[in-house]
Amino acid sequence: MHSRPYGEGLGEGANSVLGKARLILEAFQMDDANLSLSELSRRSGVSKASVHRLAQELLEWGMLERSGTDYRLGMRAFELGSRVPRFRVLRDAVRPFMESLHFATKEAVHLGVLDGLEVLYLEKVAGGPQSAKPTRIAGRMPLYPTATGKVLLAFSPPTVLEQVLARPLDRLTPSTVALPGVLTEQVRKVVRCGHAIELEEVAIGYCSVAVPLFGTSGLLLGALSITAPTFRADTGKFVSLLTGVSRKVTASRQIN
Repeated sequence: MHSRPYGEGLGEGANSVLGKARLILEAFQMDDANLSLSELSRRSGVSKASVHRLAQELLEWGMLERSGTDYRLGMRAFELGSRVPRFRVLRDAVRPFMESLHFATKEAVHLGVLDGLEVLYLEKVAGGPQSAKPTRIAGRMPLYPTATGKVLLAFSPPTVLEQVLARPLDRLTPSTVALPGVLTEQVRKVVRCGHAIELEEVAIGYCSVAVPLFGTSGLLLGALSITAPTFRADTGKFVSLLTGVSRKVTASRQIN
């Protein structure tokens, strides 16, 4: 899912070569494997001729790859993302804790960070189709409907929530929070409780529990969540396990 309108924040830079290349790359959403030239042009707002020309350069760079007549993100994009030190250190440090949580619950465990007004998922540990959910590593989701996002909203500067509330809260399911007042109260509750519980706001039949991850200085690093089918989710157990891991992460000096 991609909640940010294409080109937002680029301003006049969208007309530059670099700006157009960014629009093309950001046209790929979480669930996209391949996109046609026409779809890239439609989503990015860049003319077909320019998309075709820039795509050739992105192919040479490795940022894009061919898939028949379509395009997909290339390995170079993954390599560059994996070099971001802050994210790499956090992911590597938290991964063992995520594996322990998955072993204890047999459910999907996610590590997410704040990126703009979205959750960027750095890591996911899941056992197979039964614990599947519409998220993946390097995928993005809006902040307001997800447990991870609600936690990030609760412990980020107030301006982040203000920016989210200034936009329409589109429903992903009939249960998705769509009223600013309701979201504000949810965020306040997260601050009081120290965790967030989301019930079928993102996907029918699934719920998530999330907690914040802080460094020793109190800096918000990200959020950790467990997602499970609603019929077997033990939210009390999930809160307890996640809270314990959150304390261990804070005490760890690997990410501080």
